[in-house]
Amino acid sequence: MEKICLPHQHGEGERLARLQVHLDHVDYFQTVAEAFRQLGDPTRVRIFWLLCHCEECVLNLSAMMRMSSPAVSHHLRSLKAGGLIVSRREGKEVYYRAADTGRSRLLHRMIEEMMEMTCPEMGGGRRDL
Repeated sequence: MEKICLPHQHGEGERLARLQVHLDHVDYFQTVAEAFRQLGDPTRVRIFWLLCHCEECVLNLSAMMRMSSPAVSHHLRSLKAGGLIVSRREGKEVYYRAADTGRSRLLHRMIEEMMEMTCPEMGGGRRDL
């Protein structure tokens, strides 16, 4: 990588050069932006937060969200494509839950920190992501 010549020198050239190495990895920042884009809709945040605490089917999610099944399915597709949730099929029913990944756990904690709340107690279905 070529060294960037800054228009103003503030005596932090070495530190800024180390930062520039990371800044040049645009793909790293794209990954972060994609994760935040997935949660850029309040409905998806609500669904994701719910699925951090339980595994549920579309019909029950629809009832809990007070939305149509197609609308919930649309949000589930987006969350799944982003790797934030996973699904499993049992007969004709498909169940969704938060992915057991570091990214999902971090986003779950971030949501709860920002809302200044803690995980509710949920019998049997509680997930401590």
